Amino acid sequence: MRTRAVALLGALATAAGLLSAGQSAADPRGATAPKARAALKWTDCATKKYPTLQCASLRVPLDHAKPDGKQISLALSRVPHTDPEHHQGPLLVNPGGPGGSGRGLAGFVAGALPRDVAAQYDVIGFDPRGVGASRPAVDCRPGHFAPVRPDTVPIGKGVEEAGLERVKAFANACEEKHGPLLEHLDTVSAARDMDLIREALGAPRINYFGYSYGTHLGAVYAKLFPQRVRRAVLDSVVDPTGVWYRDNLDQNLAFDDRHKAFAAWVARHDATYGLGTDPAEVEGKWYAMREAVAERPAGGKVGPAELEDAFIPGGYYNGYWPELAEAFAAYVNDENTAPLVDAYEALGVVDADGDNGYSVYAAVQCRDAPWPRSWNTWRADNWRSHAKAPFMTWSNAWYNAPCAFWPTGNLTPPDVTNSQLPPVLLFQATDDAATPYEGAVTLHRKLDRSSLVVEEGGGNHGVTLSGNDCLDGYLADYLATGEVPRGRGHTPADATCDALPEPKPEPKPEPEPEPKSAEAKRTSDVRKGLALHGLIGRHR
Repeated sequence: MRTRAVALLGALATAAGLLSAGQSAADPRGATAPKARAALKWTDCATKKYPTLQCASLRVPLDHAKPDGKQISLALSRVPHTDPEHHQGPLLVNPGGPGGSGRGLAGFVAGALPRDVAAQYDVIGFDPRGVGASRPAVDCRPGHFAPVRPDTVPIGKGVEEAGLERVKAFANACEEKHGPLLEHLDTVSAARDMDLIREALGAPRINYFGYSYGTHLGAVYAKLFPQRVRRAVLDSVVDPTGVWYRDNLDQNLAFDDRHKAFAAWVARHDATYGLGTDPAEVEGKWYAMREAVAERPAGGKVGPAELEDAFIPGGYYNGYWPELAEAFAAYVNDENTAPLVDAYEALGVVDADGDNGYSVYAAVQCRDAPWPRSWNTWRADNWRSHAKAPFMTWSNAWYNAPCAFWPTGNLTPPDVTNSQLPPVLLFQATDDAATPYEGAVTLHRKLDRSSLVVEEGGGNHGVTLSGNDCLDGYLADYLATGEVPRGRGHTPADATCDALPEPKPEPKPEPEPEPKSAEAKRTSDVRKGLALHGLIGRHR
């Protein structure tokens, strides 16, 4: 995914990587000087939780090669700084995706950072082009994920044909509804938008904090315009060398490992769940459950595709394991389908906002980089992956399969190697499934002067501001002073932190439940925060 361009020099340096075949290598913005951006007009949009929140909108070109052409709008939010003596400028935040709405993230970040650090920044959230309250918002095919869908594993010609018909229908619907927009939904265009936000804020440089896909957006922005970057935090790092086809194949192995970790956790708590003490036995029962709902969907809603939708979030965040284990045990031990349906509706359902998010996800990823256009290539690669990692391979394949039939051409991802930046701070959990650890090591090596903080043994996605005081201490110090840890020796990590303890089974509800403990409240708050910044779900 790409970041926005900030200056002509940076754009020229990477122009070859930003253009599709047949496009001129000249930066088209050099031909016509764009009109100056009007200053943003902030209005009050406070909530009870975020009483100082403000909102604004910004007009930007649909096509940055035609700065005075058709305009679209971006929706922005802001929590203003409160310490003018130590003001450090804007901190733009991005939750990932692509397709994640960032307006709510401003309040979350400002509220989760130490008060004295947050007071020094104007925390700026924004919905990228096509997302949420930005206009036009993209929604290619509402109800694309409505249950009950075909089995994701294409055993038999009929199942595969049903899957292909479905993803082709999605790609066709995108072209019919949003055709002129699709060529301009990509990370580079989003990055250029970001720089226009900077300009409208009147800031010579920005600070940036991105999660997941937002790490790639940040890395590309930094490549294009290193002189515009003051500080940057990248949490749960995308491998820039695998964008996007290989990165998705790599996810399959990592999610399979996390599913095995879930089965092992259930086995350690056999006294609660009664599914056996052998992790392999527990995992076998999960796949037996999958076969059963393929024959008869649970509650008429949860077939194998929906079952995967419910359990994949557990690969992002182990705080969901108790809820998922309870649903699993109820189905296997008591033939009770209600908890499984509840888990699906709580964690797996794609609503109207999700339809928008997925539409942008597909549009950006399919435009961003080359994808195989032969379904035979997808079939062969994913059957090989499935043999090693059956939990999510085919679900992930169909999620991205519209890119095999996408109506636009593909761009070439830029090389984000960068020697011109101030110190950048990276965070990564060793067992993160959505953005595997090796990707963080790769980006660390590509960004001179970057520093990598590793959560040893952690498997969650999006690890800062989620309850780990060690990680958050490095984050706060960097935002306050610009200083990063510098490791010694041959390890890629410059600093390490222990992972948070594993979750515990949730106690059976009492007739009159007592108030939540501090630990339970923290877990609940973290869960809400993760959901808010889009890190629990199928996006990066």
